[in-house]
Amino acid sequence: MKMTGIIFSNIYDISLGDLTMNRTVASLPFGGRYRLVDFVLSNMVNSNVSSIGIITKYNYQSLMDHLGSGAEWDLSRKNANFYILPPFASGITNVYRGNLDALSNAVRFLEATKPDYVIMCDTTVICNINFEKALDSHVESGADVTVIASRNMLNYEGSDSDLIVIKDKNGKATDLAIGQTLGCDSLAGMGMYIVEREYLISIINSYVARGRYSFEKDFLLSRFADDRVNINVYEFTDPVLRNHNILAYFNNNFRIMDEQIRDNIFKTKAPIYTKVRDEAPSYYSESCVVNDSLIADGCKIKGKLDTTIVFRDVTIEEGAKIKNSIIMQGTVVGKGAKIENAIIDKNATITPGATLIGGSGSPVIVHKGDTI
Repeated sequence: MKMTGIIFSNIYDISLGDLTMNRTVASLPFGGRYRLVDFVLSNMVNSNVSSIGIITKYNYQSLMDHLGSGAEWDLSRKNANFYILPPFASGITNVYRGNLDALSNAVRFLEATKPDYVIMCDTTVICNINFEKALDSHVESGADVTVIASRNMLNYEGSDSDLIVIKDKNGKATDLAIGQTLGCDSLAGMGMYIVEREYLISIINSYVARGRYSFEKDFLLSRFADDRVNINVYEFTDPVLRNHNILAYFNNNFRIMDEQIRDNIFKTKAPIYTKVRDEAPSYYSESCVVNDSLIADGCKIKGKLDTTIVFRDVTIEEGAKIKNSIIMQGTVVGKGAKIENAIIDKNATITPGATLIGGSGSPVIVHKGDTI
């Protein structure tokens, strides 16, 4: 049995504020060298999903630049189908208002694919999951929809859009809600669903035509309340990182330095792929001091780093002190600058002697290309 993959690249752009002003959530840098889309895309490829469509909304140029032909994920071969699905491509004249509405832009793609099942995923969730096991659970259950959910959300905070499920010992959903507190008997949805392809197409055509746009609220909740949909719950037990807001994203970058979490997400037999860049090894001067930090290739480190994530091609000049911060690609931090609790976006310039200090619960953000 095979699946078609659908990835939503823009669903949570608003919740990540300044970090997604000029990019999709999917293309948000993470962990020194990755983008958020790399995790779900790699999970699909490692699960033998070779027909994948990525639904975009706006600001998707950086996503296209990152993904290219999909070669790094082995999706540029003859027997693979890899498409970026921009808005308006199917003749729809409005930008989508929810994930069900977004799927209307993928109907032609779904109709043209051969697999009988569809796996739909957001890009805010980071984990290493085998979707083939989830598909086996779905087929065995005979359910209309399988919800992939977890009790092991390391940074879970409830919101008005979160799907909460309770299941029985056979995996059948017995209760379903949105925006409720996660209790000891409940699981949090991971924004991942498995549905039979023809059934999904019928849902899209029927619901969007009636002005209903949310798969969770307008379809799952309403049909479950009327006992018109059979829902299977596949419980994922490994660690899950959920980037639902800026603070969660900030903290999750540092969580991957925890050995147990890192080993669960970056598995040798199921690697996380990303765009390959040929960079020289990072240079560390004799005067630099580096403690508990993650540093990518191509950097020049001359200052002091403490609990910091540094992306490719970053320059830290002498006397600069950086603590508990994320420094993205191409940034230059001048001599004597002091940075603490900050997210410095790509190609920013921090001038010599500048001071940027945010709170541990509210990191300061420097926008892409800014000079401070």
